[in-house]
Amino acid sequence: MDQYVRRERLLTSSRPLPDFDVVTARGPWLHCADGRRFFDGSSGLICVNVGQGSARVRARVKAQFERFSFGSAAVVRPHVQLELMDRLCRAVGRPQDSVALVTCGTLGVEVAIGLARNIARLRGGKRHGDILTSSLGYHGNSALTLALAGNHARRPRPEDALGLGPAFPAPYPPAHDHGQAGRACDATCADEVANAIDNRGAENVAAVLLEPVNGTTGGAYVPPDGYLRRVSEICRERDVLVIHDEVLTGLWRTGTPLASDHWDGAAPDLCILSKGLGAGYTPVGAVLVSPEVAPLLRHQDADPLPAMGTMAAHPLQAAACLGVLDELEAMDTGALQARGERLGALLRPLTGLAAVRDVRGLGHLYGVELELGLLWPLMKEAEQRGVFFYPFTGAGHPRSEGLVVAPPLTSTDEDIDFLTTALTDAVTALNPTDQGGPSCSCPTP
Repeated sequence: MDQYVRRERLLTSSRPLPDFDVVTARGPWLHCADGRRFFDGSSGLICVNVGQGSARVRARVKAQFERFSFGSAAVVRPHVQLELMDRLCRAVGRPQDSVALVTCGTLGVEVAIGLARNIARLRGGKRHGDILTSSLGYHGNSALTLALAGNHARRPRPEDALGLGPAFPAPYPPAHDHGQAGRACDATCADEVANAIDNRGAENVAAVLLEPVNGTTGGAYVPPDGYLRRVSEICRERDVLVIHDEVLTGLWRTGTPLASDHWDGAAPDLCILSKGLGAGYTPVGAVLVSPEVAPLLRHQDADPLPAMGTMAAHPLQAAACLGVLDELEAMDTGALQARGERLGALLRPLTGLAAVRDVRGLGHLYGVELELGLLWPLMKEAEQRGVFFYPFTGAGHPRSEGLVVAPPLTSTDEDIDFLTTALTDAVTALNPTDQGGPSCSCPTP
């Protein structure tokens, strides 16, 4: 009994299924004390992108540890941090960007907001620094980011929301109700962004913040072709910055270095990375700022840079991230993209089964939306077959629910076969008329 009492004292997320007593982990596999092994079907919290036990990451951290373990970049010459900046910017095709290194995705969003407000005031003489977000976005776990964004399960009570909230509907039905049954979203849904800016007054809006591909609030929704480009055009016309939250999707999760790379003309002014950069080895966030606007941050009339924290730009953090980039650059990107396409091809037939409403996504990021009440029964069935996933709650009334399929990018074809076979068998074993199931306090970004 004592172990359960102690577990209750640890104020962290939990779920209505037994946790795993892991003794070792290698690649995408967790090995437990009782001899069982489990395939990590969602890369932990969609972050263990290069698997566990990386020799490259270990070598980088060990080498830096033997030099020194801490040194503020303001005091100790930041050799490893500068190397990370250059490597990261080249990796995502933004080689001249400026970079702020912080400790997590949430802080990355907060810092991006601060930078955007500073840029917007200097560039356009803005009266206010409003940040507009969508009804299905998720941008972190601080009081500010939860209040701004549209995560249904995590939004604060109205009286605690700082007077903030989403400003425009996400371009995915049922989040965007056109008033016409069966109408699909298209690029014209970006007109809602224009309306939101105009209603607020462009002089009061610093930036539009959005996920180029929806993460785990809605379950891997992909925007209609032309939408992101049109958002960028609308914002440029109104002297409003575009911030892309690629905390979850950045660094090849969707098959390209950045999710926005899937569409021409979609590159943002600021881009936030986190999960794929730390890959579960270190907490980290990075804000990339385009060279067109970054010089304003050093202008004599600029406000001071946002406070980024004691552990920001930590040398061991930077070293671990360089090891992750070593792993990513060692991958065969053609093979990676082919595996992502194969993953989608193996998952889409699930829509023919009674328990599944929809399958959507790109690359190594898919959402499997289920009939209501079947999420935890399916998770249990999948774990009985040796694979675990991450849950999502999404849009609609009542809200949708499902699981995120996001295996590590280093998974093999055999791993993908194992995952999809286990999931198909688990879905087949469900009876969609069995409603209900236990609740959970899992994080639901």
